[in-house]
Amino acid sequence: MLYFSFDPAAKLGCLISMKDVIMSDSRRCWVASFTGIFAVVALLVCASEGLNSEGLYLLKFKDGISDEFNYLGNWNSSDQSPCGWNGVNCSSDPKNPAVVSINLSTKNLSGTLSPSICNLVNLVVLDVSFNGFTGNIPRGIGNCLRLEVLYLQNNLFDGPIPVELGNLPYLTELNLCNNDISGPIPEEVGKLSSLVRFLAYSNNISGPLPVSLGNLKNMRIFRAGQNVISGSIPSTIGGCENLAFLGLAQNNLVGNVPKEIGMLKSLTALILWGNDLTGYIPKVIGNCTNLETLALYQNNLVGEIPGEIGNIESLINIYLYMNGLNGTIPTQIGNLSLAREIDFSENSLSGEIPSELSEIKSLRLLFLFENQLTGIIPDELGSLKYLTKLDLSINNLTGPIPLGFQNLTQMLQLQLFQNSLSGTIPRELGLHSKLWVVDFSDNYLEGRIPPHICWNSNLMYLNLESNSLNGNIPDRLRKCDSLVQLRLDGNSLTGSFPSDLCNSANLYALELGLNKFSGPIPPEIANCKRLQRLDLSNNFFTSQLPSEIGNLPQLVSFNISSNLLTGRIPPEICNCLMLQRLDLSQNSFVGSIPNELGTLSQLELLLLSENQFTGYIPAALGNLSHLIELQMGGNLFFGGIPAELGALTGLQIALNLSHNCLSEKIPPRLGNLILLEILLLNNNDLSGEIPSTFGNLLSLSRCNFSYNDLSGPLPSIRLFQNMAKSSFIGNEGLCGGPLGDCNGKSSLSSMQPSLNTIITGVAAAVGGVSLVLNVILLYIMRHRLAELVFGISKANQRQRLTKPKDSTTQ
Repeated sequence: MLYFSFDPAAKLGCLISMKDVIMSDSRRCWVASFTGIFAVVALLVCASEGLNSEGLYLLKFKDGISDEFNYLGNWNSSDQSPCGWNGVNCSSDPKNPAVVSINLSTKNLSGTLSPSICNLVNLVVLDVSFNGFTGNIPRGIGNCLRLEVLYLQNNLFDGPIPVELGNLPYLTELNLCNNDISGPIPEEVGKLSSLVRFLAYSNNISGPLPVSLGNLKNMRIFRAGQNVISGSIPSTIGGCENLAFLGLAQNNLVGNVPKEIGMLKSLTALILWGNDLTGYIPKVIGNCTNLETLALYQNNLVGEIPGEIGNIESLINIYLYMNGLNGTIPTQIGNLSLAREIDFSENSLSGEIPSELSEIKSLRLLFLFENQLTGIIPDELGSLKYLTKLDLSINNLTGPIPLGFQNLTQMLQLQLFQNSLSGTIPRELGLHSKLWVVDFSDNYLEGRIPPHICWNSNLMYLNLESNSLNGNIPDRLRKCDSLVQLRLDGNSLTGSFPSDLCNSANLYALELGLNKFSGPIPPEIANCKRLQRLDLSNNFFTSQLPSEIGNLPQLVSFNISSNLLTGRIPPEICNCLMLQRLDLSQNSFVGSIPNELGTLSQLELLLLSENQFTGYIPAALGNLSHLIELQMGGNLFFGGIPAELGALTGLQIALNLSHNCLSEKIPPRLGNLILLEILLLNNNDLSGEIPSTFGNLLSLSRCNFSYNDLSGPLPSIRLFQNMAKSSFIGNEGLCGGPLGDCNGKSSLSSMQPSLNTIITGVAAAVGGVSLVLNVILLYIMRHRLAELVFGISKANQRQRLTKPKDSTTQ
């Protein structure tokens, strides 16, 4: 069917001319004949001035597109040709230009892709990438027989890859990545004999890889990662003789890495990480002598790392981590003179770290952590002057930290934690490099913290916990403005609280527990505005907890347990509304618990045991709906247990109210704590019965009601029936379960000694004590006489023979 389009002015001119001719003298035949001929010519001329067929096809293509920013606004039906339209490029033939390229990339277009586009028989390039197109890729795309480049990436296309794509003999580049395409890659892809680049990563493609891939002799790049492709890698992949990049990461591939990979002499990148591949790394991989990146991590590969990898002298990056590889690291690894990054971490490698690694002078990253490596860290590694990241953690390494590490000027990240390293930390560590992460925790290191470890003010994370370090925190480290985390717990460090650290605007974790720090916690702690974790437990801090602790609005975890602190809990601590863990246990705090603690709605752990708190337990604690552990034992609380504690339905780890002076009845509402595992109410003055609602406490694994004044039958809880009587001792009126029948004599009463037995025991004890006192008195009199005769006491003798204690080493 022919389509004509007229310009309105031209159309009007044509009609006027025809009218004038018709209105002429109709009686003249020759004039009539001339008029007819003129009308036909006029129509032809008008038709020739309209939009050509390619423009009409493009307008139909446009009908399915939503153009928010009117990028296609100049696609005008009044034009003769679309060759000047936005995104449209035509051939250079001046007589008959044809549309050869459409580029609509990144124009915020949406809608569907019309198959009418393939009526452009000369179309070579179609690029609609980085838009919002939806729906299926039209099957009619297979009619674009001259198409060489098809870019559909970064849209919202779904549905399958149309098998009709296999009809495009000249297609060299196909990019479908970052869509929602599903279904398998069709076998018809193997018919694309000209294909050079196939990109379909980040979709929902499933099914096995097509066996026909081996037919693609010209293919250089095949990338289909981040899909759900299953099955094994077909052995026919060896037929892709020009393949340079094979990317199939993050799929569900199984089976072995095919040995035919060794046939790909042009391969520069093999990216197969994040699958379920099994078996060994094939030795023939050493034939891929142009390989630059080998990424096989996060699979289930086993066996040894083949020494043939050392033949690939072009290798730059080799990532084999998170597999099940075992055996030793091959010494041939030293042949990889161009390597920059080597990561063999999280395997089961054994043996020693080969000193041949020091031959890789360009090495920047070496990760061997979480293996079973033994022996010492080779001193030769200290010669790798470009090394920036070294992680040898979680192994069985022994010996000292190589002294040469302090001279590695490019070093940024040095992690050696969870080994058995000994000796001292190199004194000049940090002086010559801009270290930002240092972790030597869980070793046997001794001596002092290097004084220059933050010399370049770049250090963000320092973890030296669980060693045997001593001395003070160096001045330079105290003033390290870049610090984000400082973890020094579990050493023998001394000195006062490092107030200067609070001048750092970045510090959010300070952990100094299990050391020998002493003195008061200064008011300057208020300057640690960003602090989230503060652990000062198991030290010798004294005096009162400063009210300025309430100026830490981001504090999440605060542990000051096992110190020598006194005084009351400052009510300002309730300003720390982000608190999740608060541990004040094992100090000498006095006074009552502030009611305001009940406003800390994020609190999960509240540990107040082993202090000298008095007063009532605040009912407001029942508002702490996130609480999973409440420890208040070993204090002087009196009054009843607040029934509001029964609202703590998330309480799981423990509720400990033991060793206080609590009285009255146990609230039945405590039976609502159905997740509770440990309940300790012993050594109080509680009375009445154990509530029957405790039958709901099916999660209980341990409880203790001993030494109260409880009575009545035990609730029918399976745990109670199997518990030892010692959990109920000291309650004469309790019966049932292991305590015997409530109708008979309670077994607890039989456990109470008779009066005669008590009298007999006391008399025997008094007699024994008298005898011991007589012996001691005789001993003192004899030795006092010797002192008078010889003029010397044992105390003075001991004083001369014992060296005075050095207070700095305590």
